[in-house]
Amino acid sequence: MVLFPDCDFRRHKITASNSSSKESPNKDSPSKESPNKDSPNKDWKRILPGLIVSAISLAAVFYIADIRLLVEALRLADYRLVALAGLLAVVWLGVRAIVWRTLLQEKATYKQVFSTVNEGYLLNNILPFRLGEVARAFLLSGKAALSFWEVFSTILIERALDVAMAAGLLLSTLSFVVGASWAWQAAVGTIALVLTGLAALYLLARNQEWALTQFEKLTSRWAVLNRIGRTQLPRFISGLSVLTDTSRFLRTIAWMIVNWGIALVQYYLLLLAFFPDGEFLWAAFSLAVTALGIAAPSSPGAVGVFELATVAALSVFGLSTSVALAYALTAHLLNYLITGVLGVYALARDGETISGLYYRLRRIPGDEAA
Repeated sequence: MVLFPDCDFRRHKITASNSSSKESPNKDSPSKESPNKDSPNKDWKRILPGLIVSAISLAAVFYIADIRLLVEALRLADYRLVALAGLLAVVWLGVRAIVWRTLLQEKATYKQVFSTVNEGYLLNNILPFRLGEVARAFLLSGKAALSFWEVFSTILIERALDVAMAAGLLLSTLSFVVGASWAWQAAVGTIALVLTGLAALYLLARNQEWALTQFEKLTSRWAVLNRIGRTQLPRFISGLSVLTDTSRFLRTIAWMIVNWGIALVQYYLLLLAFFPDGEFLWAAFSLAVTALGIAAPSSPGAVGVFELATVAALSVFGLSTSVALAYALTAHLLNYLITGVLGVYALARDGETISGLYYRLRRIPGDEAA
């Protein structure tokens, strides 16, 4: 496990203005510090299982599809509805920024949060290990007066709520879906797991002193870990305080429901672009299955896994796998285009590069953890 310190991002940023400082060249410049020669091999070993899952998923979904029908479906699609779904995707991102800002207790401006959301989704689509989530905390901690761990804890809550929403949506549609009894146990188990996790985080937020005392006892034999925990754990718990604020937490839930409602309408419009007689239930069920399906380890952006989960969900309704694949590919590409444009623009505004961020996220100096 990699421990990410409480990072002041502005201190890490490599710019011409700070290149003359005494510590920046030695600390941050890649040319001054040789990365571990084995690290590329280690990265490949870590990402290989996900790549294999994605490759198998792509092979399976294209094997069962008829390429001729797939191309025909893409040609006949109603791209007016696709464009409208794209506009709703931008609205979705705007509301998602409100959700996250509520969790952050408005300690960052909406502009800062919105730009960071787009940067994070862009990086999730192209970097391994879901580094976009880590990058969100890393980037926002440099834009606002927040520590890395304080931001990261709110992202954990946001992700947990997303999984709970997906599982809840799956449960609410199962009674209308014939032949999907396999999903009942998965949905119930997922919700139970998420609620257990949220309960643990709630107890952690309510009993900070006890948690810190227990942590110091458990890590007393490991001086470095103990020192890191004493510094960072209070900040992590601080970000969980929203769980103890009933009014704020309910507002977060309300905005999250709105956010998922927008996603449902967006996916329904996309579905109608390929299946003019499509039903709202189809969109809801496929969204829930896909959201839970891409939690599996895969390559960046859940390439292959997204398509397979979507096609599998729609096949329950007896729909053409070829047309369903066209729908899935369009939905995935639309996501890439929108987050790509907005994310690249946000990174450029912040003076960042993808390679530079990836390098810093995977090599944060251990001496800063203190």
